[in-house]
Amino acid sequence: MSPRTRQLSTWGFFLILAILPILPFMPPKLGGEIKTILVFCILALGLNVVVGYTGLLQLGIAAFFGIGAYITGILTVDQFPFRWSFWTAMVAATLGAGIAGVLLATPTLRLRGDYLAIVTLGFGEVVKFAIKNLENITNGSKALNPIPDPSIAGLDIDWTNSYRGYYYLALFVLAAVVLLLRNLEDSRLGRAWMAIREDELAATCMGINAARVKLSAFALGAALAGLAGSLYAVSLDQTGGPDSYTFNRSIQVLCFLIIGGMGSIEGAIVGTLVLLGYDNLLTPLLDGWIQKPGRSFKFSDVKLIVFGLALILMMRFRPEGIFPARRAAGKAA
Repeated sequence: MSPRTRQLSTWGFFLILAILPILPFMPPKLGGEIKTILVFCILALGLNVVVGYTGLLQLGIAAFFGIGAYITGILTVDQFPFRWSFWTAMVAATLGAGIAGVLLATPTLRLRGDYLAIVTLGFGEVVKFAIKNLENITNGSKALNPIPDPSIAGLDIDWTNSYRGYYYLALFVLAAVVLLLRNLEDSRLGRAWMAIREDELAATCMGINAARVKLSAFALGAALAGLAGSLYAVSLDQTGGPDSYTFNRSIQVLCFLIIGGMGSIEGAIVGTLVLLGYDNLLTPLLDGWIQKPGRSFKFSDVKLIVFGLALILMMRFRPEGIFPARRAAGKAA
């Protein structure tokens, strides 16, 4: 698939998503699930900057997701004196998560491979337990709530009784993130990220400042995760609690990229749709279809087995993912 065809298919996909909520047969529950999937697409794109573009194994993306959610909660709920608007809090959450990414990356830039992965994993655990134990700030396991709805001047949006407001908010932000990353891919910075991924020593010999390039990838990836966390919190009306930002969440997002395609915008989005669609939409549907009086079997009992087998088959027969990065696709051709 040529780059132009990919771009047209991506924006065509966004057009379909924009039309879905206004269709009369669209169930509200399905729309609500798709809204959540769109938020996680932003999170996957943030991880894709670090892992897919730059080749740095990051296992703590859920920590930045949580930082964004809790910054939004702290700045907006009535429990604290700030009481900012959501839009200001969203910007603060994005910048705050990006700064946290810089603070994590600065002392670890010389680490590679497993060592970097262990550091980011440890950072994720630190953030999770900090959220759980700093009860005066985070409410511990109770989460911060309620987070007030966004206000848009001149628009009467039913945030409470309809999923459409948050759906279009997440879709608009996702489209903006895709546009940003599409432009960065062909920029000098984007080419530097990919040069570091392919061969850091050769890139350094060509005059690329590896430390600065890695730092920028960490900062942008963390900022996008914080942005996703802010949207996640406001759509839930609460921060979600520490169990929403565990190591399992980081591994789940990494699996989105493995299935969809490392270093590919389309791959990150499709991988998220496939895996979250399987987990949140297909599994409950199959449970309802299989379960009958006298049957105790549920598909959800074996869903991880099916997912594991699918992951093994994907790694064996199509390791580059469903939508490989342009360079990987060129090699395969």
